Amino acid sequence: MATQAEFEEAVERSKALAARPSNDVLLQLYGLYKQATDGDVNTPRPGGFDFKSIAKWDAWKGQEGKSSEEARTAYVQLVNDLSGK
Repeated sequence: MATQAEFEEAVERSKALAARPSNDVLLQLYGLYKQATDGDVNTPRPGGFDFKSIAKWDAWKGQEGKSSEEARTAYVQLVNDLSGK
């Protein structure tokens, strides 16, 4: 399991990746981050034509049920994979 310090370090590294990840990967990072920091989705799904917010909400919802520790660990692993660490 990743520690809080490892998670925070991975968050900083994710902001300085050499290449910009695809939108799917960015959404995966977002969903894992929200699950790690806020837990399960606690807001209604956005409606209308706010496609960006809908995609982000769906990414977070896709992580539902994971503990904060599991989400932190998955986030750190994904950032490590993206940075070649």
